Amino acid sequence: MPISLTEKFGLDIERAEERLKGIVKETPLQYLNSLSQYFEANIYLKREDLQVVRSYKLRGAYNMISRLDRTVLEKGVVCASAGNHAQGFAYSCNEMGIRGVVFMPKITPKQKIKQTKMFGNGYIEIILAGDTFDDCAQSAIEYTEAHDMTFIPPFDNSYIVEGQGTIGLEILKQLPEIPIDYIFIPVGGGGLCSGVGAYIKDHSPDTKIIAVEPEGAPSLRSAFKAGHPVTLVHIDKFIDGAAVKRVGDLTYDICSKVVDDICLVPEGEVCSTILKLYNENAIVVEPAGALSITALNHYAPEIRGKNIVCIVSGSNNDIDRMQEIKERSLIFERLKHYFVIRFPQRANSLKDFVDKVLGDRDDIVRFEYMKKNEKENGPALVGIELETIDDYNGLISRMVEYGLDFTVLDPDSDLGRYIV
Repeated sequence: MPISLTEKFGLDIERAEERLKGIVKETPLQYLNSLSQYFEANIYLKREDLQVVRSYKLRGAYNMISRLDRTVLEKGVVCASAGNHAQGFAYSCNEMGIRGVVFMPKITPKQKIKQTKMFGNGYIEIILAGDTFDDCAQSAIEYTEAHDMTFIPPFDNSYIVEGQGTIGLEILKQLPEIPIDYIFIPVGGGGLCSGVGAYIKDHSPDTKIIAVEPEGAPSLRSAFKAGHPVTLVHIDKFIDGAAVKRVGDLTYDICSKVVDDICLVPEGEVCSTILKLYNENAIVVEPAGALSITALNHYAPEIRGKNIVCIVSGSNNDIDRMQEIKERSLIFERLKHYFVIRFPQRANSLKDFVDKVLGDRDDIVRFEYMKKNEKENGPALVGIELETIDDYNGLISRMVEYGLDFTVLDPDSDLGRYIV
């Protein structure tokens, strides 16, 4: 009889489930009618956004910390995290009454820092270091070694992986009579995908595992192409819960055995999913938590008539980010455009632009002159929001007919990112 994947990689997910009882909650597996109707499939959401710390990360963190010897725990533990692992770590330290030090990237949303302090309840110290998770992790490891403490990694450890794998166990327990055709799993470092994927493939081998990554941080896709983990030079940090430069060695090994396909989704499309979930279903998710649902758009023909599970990994979203989320969504949906316009230097040129160029449903949402000198304005940066995509061609045609000297600003260009 062939050895199972969980045995091969030393994962005891059933024991991990026992260890986590009374600490984590068995989160709902929710059938979402709106998504099911839209995709003509049976769509279930595994609501880890409703976990005790509002993300799945508690599972792995507590599972590993609880397995350490008491003499080791007395020296204290350290972690590095963009936020969710930190909160699970902090909650675990409080539950077990041990000292912990949390390293977080400087870009971490304030809401996640505040929540981490709350869950730690006086047992943890927070140190902000580095602009990315990888920079932050290096500082944490150096601190750990200097203070003879124990490092609790966010993903690349078998105890962490088996803790996250308990989600797969719960999913199969919650849908015992229904064959699951696809499971969509968000990927940052790969701990969730490898743990859930290994358990699912052992017990439901026909289920397809789809790993979902941000387009701007394709660490798993890059590893698959190279045949081993690689370190990305630049990543888009927007989806902070999944913006990792390099997947783990262990998680890559497991994912290479269990992942059937990798889906890259644009950050702007993720923002559209966040807004849609909130407006239509009153579900609040963070960017990483929306990855799996966003991927459904890319598999619409394949999943029709199938049973689908999307893991919603977390809901630790900072309200201060909502304006940026809306902005990215509008740009992705091609409903918001920026132009550099060189208006004729005469009276009423701006009034004529509004009266003769803008459509009835077009709205100027940003306007600012770029100063050439103290006495003269240069070209203007103009942001225009449209009612529908179809309005764009008409706007461009009228700008050309009016003889405007203008440049369409690409928001993904260096200039676009700098100005917009």
